[in-house]
Amino acid sequence: MPRTLVRPALASDEAAWRLLWRGYCDFYQASISEAVTAHTWARICDPTSPVKCAVAEAEGRVCGFANYVVHDNTWETQPVCYLEDLFVSPAARGSGAGKALLQWLQDAMARQGWARLYWVTHRDNATARRLYDQFSQADPFVRYVVRR
Repeated sequence: MPRTLVRPALASDEAAWRLLWRGYCDFYQASISEAVTAHTWARICDPTSPVKCAVAEAEGRVCGFANYVVHDNTWETQPVCYLEDLFVSPAARGSGAGKALLQWLQDAMARQGWARLYWVTHRDNATARRLYDQFSQADPFVRYVVRR
């Protein structure tokens, strides 16, 4: 199995990220406009933005990404990190890329002093939950979403 390298996304990763992003949106049956996609990528590339992205690379090709947001919070003095999106290409699933992305974020938490790393997934996403359970157990909170 090829070794997976995880690193911060570079501007030159845009085409690969967009291809994976489309796969991620398709998986969740989400229709994200080009304007939102372009804005998301612009924030990822902006060093002053709290929106960041790490990519997994195997054999010189980007095969996965983790979009995350580092933000202040009211329960700790240190910032926290919300893993907003995690996706690995179907061809790279089972290669350890997803685990490598999560481990990279956990290591970043230690290096950068985040109080916690957290994320949500669909309760029926059994494949992802098997991976996530290797890092932490799901907590008892229920998510509510208000849309305009």
